Amino acid sequence: MIQRIQSIFLFLVAACMVVYLFFPLWQKVDGEVYEVVTINAFQLVYESYDVTSGERTLISEKSTIAISILAILAAGVALFSIFQYQDRLRQIKLGALNSLLMAGVVGTSFYFILKAEKMLAVGQQGQYLFGFYLGMVALLFNSLANRFIRKDERLVRESDRIR
Repeated sequence: MIQRIQSIFLFLVAACMVVYLFFPLWQKVDGEVYEVVTINAFQLVYESYDVTSGERTLISEKSTIAISILAILAAGVALFSIFQYQDRLRQIKLGALNSLLMAGVVGTSFYFILKAEKMLAVGQQGQYLFGFYLGMVALLFNSLANRFIRKDERLVRESDRIR
């Protein structure tokens, strides 16, 4: 039963959350003073660049480990949920828990982005990068997996009723 479509979606959720850890989430560049603020799942880095020598100077660094902890938990719950195919009600509950965890990942990321937005060139907007959108994609895959799990549960209940 591991080959069900919801298992594929749950695997994609786990893969998105693991990849989320390794890509930058947000970046803001100020070309006038050559400063950059970048956020990934582990840290917020504020750097300055020297144009003549090409050297980077670290201005500030802040840990964003809460994002990575939530992402790892979400990936773990998704992988655990794949192997709970015999108990679909438990799988539905794990899917709901995973939705909360991933909403926490996206919310925490957004919180750190709002804090970083104030660090550099207040009038200028930063850019959401590939990593940030992976959280949204993982939420989509999780909702699709939950939909197919509920569909299976409904099908089993209807077949039990017919007997």
